[in-house]
Amino acid sequence: MHELGITQSILQIVLHHAEQAGAVRVQRVNLVIGQLSSIVDESVQFYWDIVSEGTPAHGAELHFTRVAARLRCDDCGHDFPLNAEDYTCPQCGGQRVRVIGGDEFYIESIDVDLAQDVPQTT
Repeated sequence: MHELGITQSILQIVLHHAEQAGAVRVQRVNLVIGQLSSIVDESVQFYWDIVSEGTPAHGAELHFTRVAARLRCDDCGHDFPLNAEDYTCPQCGGQRVRVIGGDEFYIESIDVDLAQDVPQTT
């Protein structure tokens, strides 16, 4: 259920930047989400459709890019993908590792329509 609060925060950020750009409509929001985050794409999409209603972002497409988890061995410096079996470095067998990727969660870009791009009706 934490996706509701997260989605509301995404919407606030999107609307803020859209307003600063002079946008009249948000077309697409590109999100980057790491494998280690607990964010569920479908839940964010579900809440987005609700919380964006009545805003310039209503109907905007959400695009999710997932980033695989990566670790770095503190013993030998080797970078490697997270292995579901254990956290052992495949290079040296060390177990002193740290996360260097896969915990991301951010808005990469926002596609908008600007006032001058929207045809005027009379």
